[in-house]
Amino acid sequence: MTEQDRPNVLIIFADQLRADALGCYGNPISQTPALDALAAGGTVFDSAYTPSPVCVPSRSAFLTGLEPQNGECYDNEMPMSQASTFMDDLSSVGYRTHGIGKMHFTPDADALRGFHTRDIGEEFGSSESDDYLRFVENNGFSHVEHPHGLRDEMYYVPQLSPVPEHLHHSHWVADRSIDFLTTHTDDRPFLLWSSFIAPHPPFAPPSPWHRLFEPSVMPDPFVPEGGESLLTVYNRLQNRYKYRDGGRDRRLEQLRKAYYYASVSYLDSQIARVLNALEASGQRENTVVLVTADHGEFLGDYDSYGKRSFLDVSARVPLIVSGPGCDAERISAPVSLIDVRPTLLQLGRASEEARDGVTLSGASQSRVIFGQFQEGEIGLFAVITDGWKYIWSAYDRTEYLLDRTHDPRETANLAFNPRRRSQLVYMRALAQEHFRDLSEIDFDDVTDNVPLGLGQRPNAEVLRGMRALDRDREAATLIVRGGPWQP
Repeated sequence: MTEQDRPNVLIIFADQLRADALGCYGNPISQTPALDALAAGGTVFDSAYTPSPVCVPSRSAFLTGLEPQNGECYDNEMPMSQASTFMDDLSSVGYRTHGIGKMHFTPDADALRGFHTRDIGEEFGSSESDDYLRFVENNGFSHVEHPHGLRDEMYYVPQLSPVPEHLHHSHWVADRSIDFLTTHTDDRPFLLWSSFIAPHPPFAPPSPWHRLFEPSVMPDPFVPEGGESLLTVYNRLQNRYKYRDGGRDRRLEQLRKAYYYASVSYLDSQIARVLNALEASGQRENTVVLVTADHGEFLGDYDSYGKRSFLDVSARVPLIVSGPGCDAERISAPVSLIDVRPTLLQLGRASEEARDGVTLSGASQSRVIFGQFQEGEIGLFAVITDGWKYIWSAYDRTEYLLDRTHDPRETANLAFNPRRRSQLVYMRALAQEHFRDLSEIDFDDVTDNVPLGLGQRPNAEVLRGMRALDRDREAATLIVRGGPWQP
């Protein structure tokens, strides 16, 4: 990306959209022609990651360019960082800023946070303050208690949208976006953020989109042999409170996937409407379009649902940038959502207070990125490089080492393999240097990565080695004898 005169900015933001749910990221099933076309002419980041795989801390980091430990926002119930947002910064240099849809601002869901104006359409609230809910009521559907779909016990039960297509939240976000694009006539450049709830569960596409994919031909979830050893306490908690820990039902799994992809494809159709309106307005050539999401979704992979994990299905997000100064290329180096703020400020010629992110213009260079969910004794921490991913789950007292080059689908934890000891120690050192919560931990003392042989007298080290079997049945510390052969 090169510098241009101050362009307009259109941010298209989805919730719980995993990168590989899009055709341009290799999905052979879902139909996403609008996003695929946008990707074909723009820059696609193949290793874009959320700084925190849950809604509020991810969005807080996205808005402010501050990692969770510096923005002090670690989970959904916590207030977002009160540092200035990129909306604040662009407004200060003359941008007209408008937000539409789900922002998930905490603690004040109705806050502006740098927007001049908002069309509020959150997941929760009432028609008194929520523009979308008032729109639904005014169109004769005040009797619908949950227009986004039923949650609680129904959270992961695929369902038909309780409102018709023209009243669906995705359609409403597109309508409001089109209205802004057709009425913005002043000389100021604009920042428009169109934020969709889809495909966040419950997966409730409108009719007739729920029939787009035949459930019986949907592929089974990806459940690698031994994959349960890659899960943390948060996956077990999510499965419990999302009513997904009672056993598998293959047909229900297929139906769930069909409805998720239908939600994604319907979202793409509404994005197409917005992009067509941008083209018709005559402003496309001077508008940078940025598409991304806050985090992904397990969707049954690893026998899990939800997010709150740094495995790719949960933490890897789409990131597509198209417009003036954007080359048609794919970038494989890791980037983070915290990099969006400095990128937008560079485009808008706004002075930048140095924070944790860096501009995407230098993203082709090798880099280390970090992620965090929760903190302290229940924290989940991640370090991601070109070739490796390291995760520390404090509650589980377990390290995870994933080979991004030779095991891109993430099937094996190599933290227990002594032949990857040097890589483990290196990635662990990066984590300890970066995260304040980890700086004083003696990992060799608190983890179970120790050799074990039968017949040893029971002592603390032997007991720790035995516990390794509970954590990873492929724990190679138990089977590797001696070092590798040297020719």
